[in-house]
Amino acid sequence: MSNRIDEKFAQLKAQNKKALITYISAGDGGLELTEKAVLEMEKNGADIIEIGVPFSDPIAEGPVIQEASLRSLRDYHTTLKSVFEMVKKLRTQTDMPLLLMLYANTVFRTPDFFDKCHEVGIDGVIIPDLPFEEHDEFKQAAEKNNIYNISLVTPASTGRIEKIAPAAQGFLYCVSSVGVTGMRDKFDTDFNAFFNEIKKYAKIPCCVGFGIRNGEAAQKMGSYCDGVIVGSAVVNQIGQYQQEALPHVAALCQELRTGLDKI
Repeated sequence: MSNRIDEKFAQLKAQNKKALITYISAGDGGLELTEKAVLEMEKNGADIIEIGVPFSDPIAEGPVIQEASLRSLRDYHTTLKSVFEMVKKLRTQTDMPLLLMLYANTVFRTPDFFDKCHEVGIDGVIIPDLPFEEHDEFKQAAEKNNIYNISLVTPASTGRIEKIAPAAQGFLYCVSSVGVTGMRDKFDTDFNAFFNEIKKYAKIPCCVGFGIRNGEAAQKMGSYCDGVIVGSAVVNQIGQYQQEALPHVAALCQELRTGLDKI
């Protein structure tokens, strides 16, 4: 059974293009705005979109995404159920790969989680607080529904990359820096060494995320791997402009796409 993530990376490889993966916090500004922003990002160069399910204690997130989660929960009462309903609506308008990023507690509390993902058209999940060693807890339900559980590696994963990378599905999420999400002006990671280690073991595309804020950073970081993941920079536009955010989100995606296409 094919997965849209595999199909997208095969298409990008044939076009000799890098993947632009963007992230949005569901329900910040309301789910109608989220839905429009997803379609706007696709129209302006995004290839895959991660939809963040708001959580009261998002431990992997920096202040920008934490605040977006808080606004979504406090002002718009976003729930996993309402996110699924939005994805179902999106699937009538786009066939691009869509992922959910959420915390393990939300999955544990939802017994039919992977069935529901399959039903609405989710292609993969990212569960940042679920160690690779515990992926087996969800493996059967995810595989039955053809949902990829995306694995993460960090510069601190030395000695574990050789275990995580060969078993990864869809794409390997390569975290640029140790710490939480956020926009960065500089990186301390030795990316040549990091990606040399990853490429020894990875059998699937590798994409780098955390800290990429503009086209210049996308071009630089994308040169090491198969694509970039941009979250806080998008969420920041929505946090700043709310209902007026769409042109700003579109402009950011165009800038990121232009940067990647220079590689």
